[in-house]
Amino acid sequence: MKRLHRMKTTLFTAFFISLFFASNCSALDIHSAKAQGLIGEKPSGYLGVVSQQAGVVALVKDINNKRRARYQEIANSNGASLDSIEKLAGQKAISKTASGYYYRNGAGAWVKK
Repeated sequence: MKRLHRMKTTLFTAFFISLFFASNCSALDIHSAKAQGLIGEKPSGYLGVVSQQAGVVALVKDINNKRRARYQEIANSNGASLDSIEKLAGQKAISKTASGYYYRNGAGAWVKK
């Protein structure tokens, strides 16, 4: 009986610890990462890592994979090259970048808008 109670307590504790870590990791989204200066827009149409921090690389990779898939769909439906869609998306994203957020300029440096 004591053993069963200990197992339940251990499982209960592990469950709440995993919830805590999951909520902290998922708290980082594109908007908060941009606002914190961790990521920025690149002329290529993809995000880049401005400042290394836990979860940032995975977030950028995930978003860039989704962007690449969407760009490919747009290219296919318009008979355009993926490269041309990426460049157009990059120009648009940089032009829409909010003041105080980062983007990569033509020289390859991160600049705060």
